[in-house]
Amino acid sequence: MIRRRTLLTAAGMSAFGSALKTGTARADATVTVDPSVGRGIWEGWGTSLSWWARALGDRDDLADLFFTTDQVMYEGRSRPGLGFTIARYNAGASSWNRTADGSTMVVSDYIQPWKRIEGFWQDWASDDPASASWNWDADANQRAMLLKATQRGAVSELFAKSPMWWMCKNHNPSGAAQVHQDNLQSWNYRAYAAYLATVAQRARDDWGVDFLSVEPFNEPSAEYWYAQNKQEGCYMSHGVQKAVLPLLRGELDRRGLTGTRIAASDETSMTAALRTWNAFDAPTRALIDRVNVHGYEGGAAPRAELHRQVVTEGGKGLWNSETGNGDGGGFSMALGILADFHELRQTAWVYWQAMDNNPAWGLVAYKPGTGDGVLPDTPAVPGAVQNKYYLMAQFSRHIRPGMKIIQTGDPRTVAALDEQNHKLVIVAANDGGTLKNITFDLTRFSSVAGRPDGVVRRWNTGAGDSYVQRSTTLDGRSVTIPVNAKCVQTVEIEGVVA
Repeated sequence: MIRRRTLLTAAGMSAFGSALKTGTARADATVTVDPSVGRGIWEGWGTSLSWWARALGDRDDLADLFFTTDQVMYEGRSRPGLGFTIARYNAGASSWNRTADGSTMVVSDYIQPWKRIEGFWQDWASDDPASASWNWDADANQRAMLLKATQRGAVSELFAKSPMWWMCKNHNPSGAAQVHQDNLQSWNYRAYAAYLATVAQRARDDWGVDFLSVEPFNEPSAEYWYAQNKQEGCYMSHGVQKAVLPLLRGELDRRGLTGTRIAASDETSMTAALRTWNAFDAPTRALIDRVNVHGYEGGAAPRAELHRQVVTEGGKGLWNSETGNGDGGGFSMALGILADFHELRQTAWVYWQAMDNNPAWGLVAYKPGTGDGVLPDTPAVPGAVQNKYYLMAQFSRHIRPGMKIIQTGDPRTVAALDEQNHKLVIVAANDGGTLKNITFDLTRFSSVAGRPDGVVRRWNTGAGDSYVQRSTTLDGRSVTIPVNAKCVQTVEIEGVVA
């Protein structure tokens, strides 16, 4: 790609470089940060484990890369750990056994082998988790990564894409014969609830993992769950969801998991999430502690309306529990995060898969193994760190759990205040075509002392930088930073009191 460049005199180049280094350039935009307007307490960033952890979940370097803020050696280079604090564990729906009556799982012709997650309850002969109907050795790698994430301080959520294959009408965990057809057998509603509750109990008692929440429905209203789909999935109508939710609450409580929350309904879009929420009656809503939603709608999704109905009026929690896209550069991901902060106002944000076989989708690429669940897999191979990894670092390494999200009034900026340590974090994106000098007005804070050495640290991704640290200085109660086109920059200002 040929880039046009503006010729600068030596003096002009010197001034430009000085502005980039010190942040003393004239402001092109001023953003007022207001700590008096809170937008929620941040719970964390995360990733679903699913397929990548099924393949590579036994690796400590990957656990460190995603679930710590350490500098981690990966591919011969030190990388900044993303500091994720949420791991979403995918309870599988597949198994390759034959039941007593000869039944076996029906497999879509189009599902890749590495997208099948082996489940634990493998036939209907017994609901006793100590019986031969259950295989607790299944899914070893994904379980390993769940434990590694937990050991590094992450909380976790249990979710499932489909009930176990034998609970489905056609024994196919990819979906029913046609779109928009319920595939969970009515006589297995309680069995499905018991399955999830039993996995949660086993995790607590034997794995040392206390799931924060259980989410029984994954994109349940989507039109793409059918028998020839490319992954596990199950359409569940609003009626089925309303029937399963009280059973799940009962099964969790019966196992002493009264503090485990229920999240629902992980719809693929915010429009679908609103439709589902409005289909639930008051008793059903009362069973739900948090609404999870996926961010694939993007663009003009009704983020603010979902927040109004679910949080302001409903009093529920709200997470963006899964988002990803094929923009390999990652800048659209960053803009989506900022839009969510300003309109959806979620308290956690989870990327779909930290590693993906399509490099444009992953934060880190990998090549899956080739086994079919019966024959051994050929080894999966981890791949290159993508640019969007570093864009994610701009957010996840700095906006940390417990911070208060506060108002900026600028849709391309988010601010978070660590009230205990008196630190203000600001993340800003420039989606324009030229460099922009952005001044942050901090006059609404009662005190802005800064560091003893006067340095304000900042980090940049874009324009050739991959999470590169620089510095600037305070100017009274303001700070100015230069942000190049299609860049994201994070600023940390210390000694700040609201």
